[in-house]
Amino acid sequence: MSRFEFAGVRLSRVWLLPLAWLALTGNAQQTDPAKTQRQSALAGIGRTATPAEVKAWDIDVRPDFKGLPKGQGSVRQGEVIWEAQCASCHGSFGESSAVFTPIAGGTTAADVKSGRVDGLMPGANQPQRTTMMKMSTLSTMWDYINRAMPWTSPKSLTANEVYAVTAYILNLGNVLPEDFTLSDSNIREVQGRLPNRNGMTTAHAMWPGKELGGTDKPDVQGSACMTNCGGEAVVKSFLPDYARNAHGNLAEQSRNIGPTRGADTTRAALAAGVSPVSDLKQPVAAVVVAQRATENVAPAGPAQSPITTAAVTPMLQKNACLACHGMDSKLVGPAFKDIASKYKDRTDAVSYLSGKIRAGGQGVWGAIPMPAQSLSPEESAQLAQWLAQGMNK
Repeated sequence: MSRFEFAGVRLSRVWLLPLAWLALTGNAQQTDPAKTQRQSALAGIGRTATPAEVKAWDIDVRPDFKGLPKGQGSVRQGEVIWEAQCASCHGSFGESSAVFTPIAGGTTAADVKSGRVDGLMPGANQPQRTTMMKMSTLSTMWDYINRAMPWTSPKSLTANEVYAVTAYILNLGNVLPEDFTLSDSNIREVQGRLPNRNGMTTAHAMWPGKELGGTDKPDVQGSACMTNCGGEAVVKSFLPDYARNAHGNLAEQSRNIGPTRGADTTRAALAAGVSPVSDLKQPVAAVVVAQRATENVAPAGPAQSPITTAAVTPMLQKNACLACHGMDSKLVGPAFKDIASKYKDRTDAVSYLSGKIRAGGQGVWGAIPMPAQSLSPEESAQLAQWLAQGMNK
């Protein structure tokens, strides 16, 4: 948000809100008779905002870092916070696109040196644009995290935690080394390493006037056709249903930057004129099975003896599985009871679920991804066997 200087006090755009607006009308010395008359008409209505109330609204950080609070946070501290509060939406490495577009990826050491991201240039074969590719001012990231994150509890992070999370994101983008501590005293130097720091221009009318190099003429000059326009374009080609799932379920496959949202090719297409897919030969687990084959991890064999819930509960608690999965009810992810019911008749349930636990994924139970888990093959096989056996008490 932009800031305005008023009577020596720095105010955010939120002064447009009623409470802060009253603060202006109460403190401003108007010389315009019409304004004075309007102000008199409001006499006795409301009250002047207190300094604490103004301070509560005035939290934005400008591109010149005006408004930035003192503090510091290291990359390692940021990683801990990230895994606890950010990875569920953004992925452990900022690569997920299940909820938002990926944050990290698409930038190189050459971009950090030049300040221009080659992947944004004309002709670049870049499949998806990330936050690190487009961001030209570091204050934007710090300010947004501070005001809006985490998604479920905005403004709950301390200034030091925001510095730490920002440092971790910059480390993911190869801007900062892993032993770096970001602070209010060195953030301006870090700004000089952003991959796209030279990618922003002010030579347009989106800025308020010419003071920042803008232009008077708006850059939105409506030229849309209003009369005798051409007919609506109609797409007449489509993917044949027999080829729809030829390469496995696109919704479960990873691209080079996060899992890009792809169609669930195990289901019939919804477009008009496309017949339902009645017989899909390719199993949904094809991608996971292929991935596990490259890991040289043997699928877990048949259960030798029942595995009880009491036996796996310590493992569920240790790996924070219960933070997203309830035993009998859905939380962030599906209930363990529903997983067990879904795969109870599948002959390869143990090997499939073991692979899914370790590899993570999305699309099977909805759009929210499950990050890859750092369990050993033996541990994931034990959990998978417990599920496949129906969660024995």
